Amino acid sequence: MRVIRTAAAQLGPIQKAEDRDGVVARMIALMDEAKRQDADLIVYPELALTTFFPRWYHEDRAEADHWFEREMPGPATAPLFARAREHGMAMSFGYAELTPEGRHFNTAILVDRDGTIVGKYRKVHLPGHVEFDHERSHQHLEKRYFEPGDLGFPVWRMLGGILGMCICNDRRWPETYRVMGLQGVEMVVLGFNTPSVNGQRSAEGLEDRLFHHRLSVQAGAYQNGTWVVAVAKAGDEDGHPLMGGTLICDPNGKIVAELPGEADGVIVHACDLDETRFGKETIFDFARHRRPEHYGRITAQTGAVMPE
Repeated sequence: MRVIRTAAAQLGPIQKAEDRDGVVARMIALMDEAKRQDADLIVYPELALTTFFPRWYHEDRAEADHWFEREMPGPATAPLFARAREHGMAMSFGYAELTPEGRHFNTAILVDRDGTIVGKYRKVHLPGHVEFDHERSHQHLEKRYFEPGDLGFPVWRMLGGILGMCICNDRRWPETYRVMGLQGVEMVVLGFNTPSVNGQRSAEGLEDRLFHHRLSVQAGAYQNGTWVVAVAKAGDEDGHPLMGGTLICDPNGKIVAELPGEADGVIVHACDLDETRFGKETIFDFARHRRPEHYGRITAQTGAVMPE
């Protein structure tokens, strides 16, 4: 058995006026609770350090730069890294990254038990729009404030297994999981900030949003024989509700733990990485069953091309 006791650490709402020090204190409290439950790894949400700021429109996009981290760890996050080292706990969390070259990414990192950053991922599938949209019930301006990730979907050896990352909207795209699956991934960790209502279809509310969330995660886990740990930032942020749905899904596509509600909270599950072997060696034995000679269209085009 190769067991990682994994903590999915949901954050409740972060208001626009809250500072990073307060948020990091909440993250440390969740880490302490995870330690009491003997967790080896703690996973936090997308944009864990701030409110979901892409809902706010700035004519000058540089006015949003104060939401971004210029170094990691930095002064505000150093206490989080210190507590993780003290506990001997690995972690993953998302944040807005501003590079020394002035590039902006929606980023997540993997940090080993000693506080070393071993992996970085930058969100590839950016949802939303660039300009203010009067037709939407709320704005979703990720395409304004971030550029698409440039690191692909790498995986890393850590905690005796093979781990990968993705962020929020990435979980809805089968290519995300398959690229990592082709590298033998055994656990995918992901954070998300998902509005409780579709801004372009008001009839699509919380029930449908949670259904599509679970469907995407469960399909990705099953079709690639991997654990998936999906962690929400949830609750009402300055009048804008985000859904919960923090969960851990096993390699058979079954949800084995799910956190109710939209407040700060932790669920811990013992994830045996050897449970990935059956799927990888049978129905999803890629070496025996995949037929990539027929898949060229997947990478040859973006939009659909209709038959004549």
